[in-house]
Amino acid sequence: MSLAADTREAVRERPFLLNALRAGVVNYAAAASSLDLDGDTDAIATALRRYAEELSPPEIEARDARVTMKRGVGIVDAEEAEAAEATDEGALLTLGGRVVVADAGLQTAVLATGEVDADALTTVLGRLQAAEVSVDAAATAGESLLVVVERRDGVNALRVVESALEAISVVGDE
Repeated sequence: MSLAADTREAVRERPFLLNALRAGVVNYAAAASSLDLDGDTDAIATALRRYAEELSPPEIEARDARVTMKRGVGIVDAEEAEAAEATDEGALLTLGGRVVVADAGLQTAVLATGEVDADALTTVLGRLQAAEVSVDAAATAGESLLVVVERRDGVNALRVVESALEAISVVGDE
């Protein structure tokens, strides 16, 4: 592979750098130095500049979604949820043999319903990480987005999710 191709691959392995290139907020020399590539740093910086020129900038759009919070949820094994006779209404999320169940623990679920998708989840998770809110479970399907956090982080997570849904970063096809 060429140095340009190696640079592009290294950037794709670092989504934060790809996002920064799209936004046009990169110090190319510093970014080039941070990549573990064999080659001249100036040549790598040039490859980064050229790659950035080809990327479309992100579009920011708001999503129409209702955000609610449910306290007292827990993440349990599917068998445990079944034994506790957790109904479909009580199961907020089922994935990989684990179930997020209402009234089964000390965690808090933040649920957004409406115009949500993987882009919304990506933005929400990034914002929660920036706010130093640890996420125990997260998913999106259909018109629902769910994140589960520790009880003490519930109100903060609710605010972050509401704010994030007002500014979803969407990238067009390359």
